[in-house]
This record gives sequence, C-alpha cells and structure tokens, in this order.
Amino acid sequence: MESSVIVPDEPNPAPSQPRQWRVGTLAYGSAGLAVLLAWLLWGDFALSLRDRAVVPIVQLLFKRFGASDTTVGILYSSLPSLLGLTVGPIMGYWSDRYRSRLGRRIPFLLGTTPFIVLTMVGMAFCSQLGASLHVLLGSRSPGLGACSLGMLGTFWFFFEMCCVTLTPIYQGLLNDVVPQEVMGRVMGLVRAFSLGAGIVFNYGMMGMAKTHYIGILLAVAVLYGVGLTMMCLRVKEGGYPPPPESPAATEGGGLAGYCRENFGLGYYRLYFATVVLICLSPLAFNLFSLFYADSVGMSMDSYGKCIALTFGISLLLAYPLGALADRFHPLRVTIAGLVLYAAAMAICPLYVHDATSFGVALVVHGVLSGVAMTAAASLGQRLLPRSKFSEMVSVTSALFSLVQFGFAPALGLLLDRTGHGYVHTFHVSVAMTILAVIAGLFLYRRFVALGGPSGYRPPEI
Repeated sequence: MESSVIVPDEPNPAPSQPRQWRVGTLAYGSAGLAVLLAWLLWGDFALSLRDRAVVPIVQLLFKRFGASDTTVGILYSSLPSLLGLTVGPIMGYWSDRYRSRLGRRIPFLLGTTPFIVLTMVGMAFCSQLGASLHVLLGSRSPGLGACSLGMLGTFWFFFEMCCVTLTPIYQGLLNDVVPQEVMGRVMGLVRAFSLGAGIVFNYGMMGMAKTHYIGILLAVAVLYGVGLTMMCLRVKEGGYPPPPESPAATEGGGLAGYCRENFGLGYYRLYFATVVLICLSPLAFNLFSLFYADSVGMSMDSYGKCIALTFGISLLLAYPLGALADRFHPLRVTIAGLVLYAAAMAICPLYVHDATSFGVALVVHGVLSGVAMTAAASLGQRLLPRSKFSEMVSVTSALFSLVQFGFAPALGLLLDRTGHGYVHTFHVSVAMTILAVIAGLFLYRRFVALGGPSGYRPPEI
C-alpha cells in the first residue's frame, strides 16, 4: 500500500492593503481623499467666484461714480500692491506660528469670512449709502458721486485687505492637508474650478453687471459666506510641531531677523526671483491687451468671447497639466511651458495686424501662459519648508507686488513714447519669459543638488 503524503495547505495570500496617503499626522484612504478634495474645491469655487465677479463689477462702479483713471489706478492696482507688501507677510508669518484646536489656517479663513461678506454687501449698497451720506453732510458734501465713490472705496479697501490676508493662508491650508503625491493634480483642479467660476460669471452675469450689480454682489456674498464656512467646518487640519523660533528671539531680532530668515539662503532667493519672473512673464500683455484689441478694431464682444474660449481650453488642460507636474515635477513642466510661451510670443508680432489675427494671438497667449501658471501652481508646496510655508508665500507675493508697483508705469511710459505701440507688449513678455527660464534652470540645478525629484528636502533656515 502506497503511503499517502500530506501536503500542507498553502497559506492564504495576505489581502492587499488599501492605499493610504499621508501628510504630517493626517492619513487618507481613497474615499477620505475624495471627500477632502470635494470640500476644498467647493471652497475654492466660492473664493474664485468672489474674485471673478467682484473685481470687474467694482471697476464698472468706479467709472459710474465718476472716478478718474488716476483714481482707478490707485484704488485698483496700487492699493492691492501696497497691501500685499504689508498685510500679506504679517498674516503669513502669524499663521505659520499660530496653534489652536482648529489648526493654524482655518481660524484665519473662518474669522475673515463674515468681514468679506459684509464688505461685499457694503459695495452692493454703496450708491444708497453714498446718497445718505450726501444728505447727512448737507452743504459740506463734496457731491453725490463723490460720496458714493468714497463709500465704494472704503468697502473696497477692507475687502482687499481681507483678501490679501487669505491668499497665503489658503495656499498654506492646501500645503498642510493635501498629500504631496497628488499636489500637482489638486492644484490643476483648483485652477480648473477657478476658470469654471470665470466662465459662470462671464456667460451668466457679466452682461447684467451694470444694471443688476446689487443682486449679483449679494448672491456672491451669500455663496462665498456659505461655501467658505462649510469648507472650514468640514476640512480638518492635523497636528503640528512647535512653531519655529521667532526671528525677534534670534540675534539681530525684528526686521533684520525676519529678512535673514527669509533671504538668508541663496537657494530661496533664487526661488523668489524665479516665481516673480514667472508671474511677470504674461503681465505686460495682460495689462494692455484690452487697449491692444481696441487699437486693431476688435469689438468688446469678440474680445470677451476670446477670453471665454481661453478659459474653456485652459480648463480642459488643467488636470492633465497637474498630473504631468506630479509625474515629472512642477519645475520641469513650468520651464517647458515657459519655453513654448516665449516662442509663441516671439512669433505673434510678425502676424498680428487686424482683429482676427489678434484674436488668435490672444487665445494663444492665454492658453500657453496658463500652461506655465498651472504647472507652477504647486511649486511652493514642492520646494518650500512646511514650517514657514505661508510666510514665504506671502514674501513672494510681497516681492511681486513691489516689482509690479513700478513695472506697469514703466511699461506705460514705453508705450506712450512709442505712440501706443502695443506690439511692444509681446517683446516685453518675451524678455521677461527668457529671464524666467534662465532663473528656472539655475533653480533646477540647485534643486537637483539638494536631492532632486526623489530625494529633495527643503533646506531649513
């Protein structure tokens, strides 16, 4: 009789573990990550609709109340730059070092929401409030239009102050709660939702902005208040290490310590220069594209349709570009996008001679500059230290505000001296883009020396 051989059962293979994404003390499964992104994108849509709707309506109201071009320039451009130089860095510095039960970002976002809502309501009723002030002042009143303009300017000032405060803090929240592995795709989605908000406003509300601005501003105020509050209550921040030492407590202290903390390393100085140049690349054309369109006989209706087309194409590209940034690193994709943009802007002056050719150039400009901006959206999250992220983002914004403060008048002087030769906006854009590419290549070289895509760790100051 043959002996039987007992073969032991093979152990069952271990069930595959569901994938988890981690950032700090936070961990997400696939469902948790999807819920997080849903709330963040809902909040971002409210933020974007606020900016896309309020800014053009306020421009129209400035003109309605008789503001001169100089006044519009001061209130619309110089004022945000000034606030970006002062308020932004202070709030970014404070947020990085703040600790509370709700975290270090959400208290600021939640706390400023009612104030922003109130400023939008105030701007909606600035005409009525101006009329009341005119009656109250009686013979001392500077006039009905001036009173209404004063009320609008006051609410606009506080609106901009709160918005400048929120920009680095909201980016800091994304950096604190979104895993690095998906950051590029998330920033691509954020840009897509921003573009979607622009399409919603331009197609659904822009045509009624002059006559129905009260209803539009009130609707946006409600949507913003509800959207931001819901996001803040549903998104949870993790735990944080103790705050970094204040520069006031280090040798030199005060402003000297603050400057040494942010500008002490050449690597971060190079980062600041690169990001500022990236932001400057499309600015020359953006500032004067409306006047350029008018000079070649393009109607404002056609101009608006070209902008809407640009938004639509950019929306379709936003997520794939984010995925490319995750795969190849945002700095590489940004440099490639800048090279394409520079080449296109160098060719455009050779062919732009009427409304049709300008429309093509306008769309090409918007799409290709958008490629670079979308790719660069997650640069800070990938290159800056988490402990000082909002502070350093606000420093970047402050530096850009400082450069922008002098850039626009200098460009305007150039165009005046050349008889409104708006073709030079292409040339300036090319020059700024080439400088951005050179700075980006130097930054990439330093980035590789610090470990590159696989081993990079932000140098601590």
